[in-house]
Amino acid sequence: MMAAGGGNLITLVAALIGVGVVAQILSDRFRVPSVVFLLASGVVLGPEVLGIVGPDSFGNALSAIVGLSVAIIVFEGAFHLRIGRLREAPAATFKLVTLGAAIALIGTAAVVHYALDVNWLIASLVGALLVATGPTVIAPILEVVPVRNRVGTALETEGIVNDVTAAILAVVIFEAIIEDVHAPSELFVLFAQRLGSGIVVGLAVAAIVFYALHYVDLSPGNAPQNARLLVLGGALVAYGGAEAVATEAGIAAAATAGIILGNVDVPYEEEITDFKGDITLIVLSFVFITLAALLQFEYLLALGLGGILVAAAVALVIRPLLVFISTAGDRFTRGERLFMSFVGPRGIIPASVATLFAVEFRAQGMPEEANVLVGTVFLVIFLTVALEAGFARQIAEFLDVIPMRVIIIGAGDVGQTLAQRLEDRGENVVLIEEDVNTVETARNAGLTVHHGDGTDTEVLRSAGADNAKIVATTTGDDDVNLLVAQLAESKFSPETILARVNNPANVDAFEDLGVRAISAVDATAMAFDDYIERPALVNWMSEIGEEGEVQEIEVTSEDLIGKSIAEIGPDLPPRSLIALVSRDGETIVPDGDCVLERGDRITVIGDDESVMEALSFAHPDE
Repeated sequence: MMAAGGGNLITLVAALIGVGVVAQILSDRFRVPSVVFLLASGVVLGPEVLGIVGPDSFGNALSAIVGLSVAIIVFEGAFHLRIGRLREAPAATFKLVTLGAAIALIGTAAVVHYALDVNWLIASLVGALLVATGPTVIAPILEVVPVRNRVGTALETEGIVNDVTAAILAVVIFEAIIEDVHAPSELFVLFAQRLGSGIVVGLAVAAIVFYALHYVDLSPGNAPQNARLLVLGGALVAYGGAEAVATEAGIAAAATAGIILGNVDVPYEEEITDFKGDITLIVLSFVFITLAALLQFEYLLALGLGGILVAAAVALVIRPLLVFISTAGDRFTRGERLFMSFVGPRGIIPASVATLFAVEFRAQGMPEEANVLVGTVFLVIFLTVALEAGFARQIAEFLDVIPMRVIIIGAGDVGQTLAQRLEDRGENVVLIEEDVNTVETARNAGLTVHHGDGTDTEVLRSAGADNAKIVATTTGDDDVNLLVAQLAESKFSPETILARVNNPANVDAFEDLGVRAISAVDATAMAFDDYIERPALVNWMSEIGEEGEVQEIEVTSEDLIGKSIAEIGPDLPPRSLIALVSRDGETIVPDGDCVLERGDRITVIGDDESVMEALSFAHPDE
């Protein structure tokens, strides 16, 4: 076992950071959340395999190292929590961090109590820690699984808020165990003291940092670097200051400071964000690997079948129950609810706090409680990270919750109507609108709206244009629409750019850019013509998205390639048919002898359910 000598400790820390960087690179390469590689690295380096890292490797410094690291991690997650985004899923978010957290706490405590035969306070301590999902495991998942904004917002907010409340609640229960406190009123006072102290210190530090960034000369020649250091120092000072006031209030302080500074206008925000992100990745890698390496498998094995029962109940019963109850009545689809149910891995807060509590329990002569705590928490972490984080993308694809991202500039009548139709078909739509009243109207209609100028590259980027497949500009100003189209083409290169053209004379200017121009005049005239000449078709088309449906998709199924329309017809779902076939830029109405080739795009019409079945038949990966 490596001793805690200065030279060895420096070498060990450097090695762990290096392994963590490799884990992050592997995560990006294989599109698997980094926590999977970090935990695996910790196990390999720990006493169960190579024995490079162990309980004595850091001497007495482990508690301080973990505490400061957690402060940086929590601050980083809170800094990215934008209050404006909470409007995308307000009811569900609030219920997840209140009602959902209560269900997780009570349900987990009950299962631990009966399955492992431990007293209620120890069971409640485990339950409190396992409430937290945390940004450290949720953020890497959302990086590789681009779910709809409302899903991502709910999961991110749940992780950040529950990290703080779960840690504080766990501290209260831990102190109640150590000090033999049982009265509910005393427990509430302990909780309020920690949370209140953290919020007050966090607010004070955020105010000082904000004032310094805005009104203090940070050296004109090196102001961005000093701003980065000031914010990082603020996170650590908030944590340390709150800890000095009340034990374990530091997490609440770091989170409070992060939320405040992340939602006010601070200079050099982009540089600060990039810097903090890099620091957090290094710290996260180090802490995750270290804590995983400290675990001894004997703790897990000692739990036996009861431990497996606890992990299964947490992941497969309690989590789905709290998600479905919390999201009831909101706009989440069944697939999105299932995804949120089965992607809720536990992360750094349960691991770090459980490790520190176990050390204290052993010092108090309570080794059995320490083993149950560490074993149960890490077993749930390992299983949820391995299965839920490791297979998050596969779960999302199976549940079909990765939608096409569409950015619409202009939340007027046209933009909102288009967004609503796309949302109803399950697409991930973000509107960009500058007018505050229009933003409020669209949000009240349940749409996701980003407030800002759509002709600003940074506004487009912050709305998700980097990942958008389609950018549609629908304002009533052709100059604005043309500028947006140019920016989208030059900066983001989406698959398709659509533009509303109010003056038919401007159509050529848009088409010269490769933009699909939709003339309001021509579209209106065609609609009148269709009503005059093809009333039955128009009436049917008006029902698209409700009873009737028209969809286009690429053919990839081996069951269709090389077969004629006549051969395929009997296998199609009833009340659906292939109306068009597009190949090499040419679109035809196929006859029975038309043979489908790989890469053909077919247009299927019919009733809603039949068309969806036909799409799955033609393109099984969708």
